[in-house]
Amino acid sequence: MSGHSKWSTIKHKKAAKDSKRGKIFTKLIKEITVAARMGGGDVNANPRLRTAVNTARSQSMPNDNIERAIKKGTGELEGVTYEEVQYEGYGPAGVAVMLQILTDNRNRTVAEIRNLFAKNGGNLGETGCVGWMFSKKGFIAVDKSTIGEDKLFEVALEAGADDITDAGEAFEITTPPEAFDDVKGALDRAGITTTAAEVTMVAQNTVTVRGADAEQTVKLLEALEDHDDVQKVSANADIPQDEVERLSA
Repeated sequence: MSGHSKWSTIKHKKAAKDSKRGKIFTKLIKEITVAARMGGGDVNANPRLRTAVNTARSQSMPNDNIERAIKKGTGELEGVTYEEVQYEGYGPAGVAVMLQILTDNRNRTVAEIRNLFAKNGGNLGETGCVGWMFSKKGFIAVDKSTIGEDKLFEVALEAGADDITDAGEAFEITTPPEAFDDVKGALDRAGITTTAAEVTMVAQNTVTVRGADAEQTVKLLEALEDHDDVQKVSANADIPQDEVERLSA
């Protein structure tokens, strides 16, 4: 995998240049609300909520917004009820795509997502068509210029990480979902700055795409990522580093 980069790295690199903070806040508020509804409003007893709140704080979301979203989830404040849905499909060159959705209108959302696939060289598939290729993992990215590989291995693996791979400008750490908080906490305590940290669906196998296919794949994934109801986009596209530099410029 050395010298290559997956969609996750491109996504976070581009997000660093993205000024759409309002859209990011909207998605985070949805996640906090659903996490609180499903597991309660105590961040210490609800790992999903804790991760959502930490992510919101890393994006400088005001505490008032966070507390209001939690209260909407627990029913202390009136709010919209969101349904969790998972959509699967294919992009250019057979790239597998998985979407995690929070919606208050499933019929509207599926029509809009199908249209985005069709307009960008892909197609929405049936449930289960690509899901078997992915597994739920913690994903953490660390800028290579900020830490030595040996130190990172020592801290991350001791805390319970599964693997660390060299993805060009970043090290990508994967963890079991239940170890995500422990690994992220260990990195924080060691003063290691992360550029991305989330529990998401990670592909077990990848498809290398170049040139026009790589460009079309990124356009599709960006269009999906930009949809208000899409919380997370996962894909098994493996895009070589030279293509990453061109596409994320």
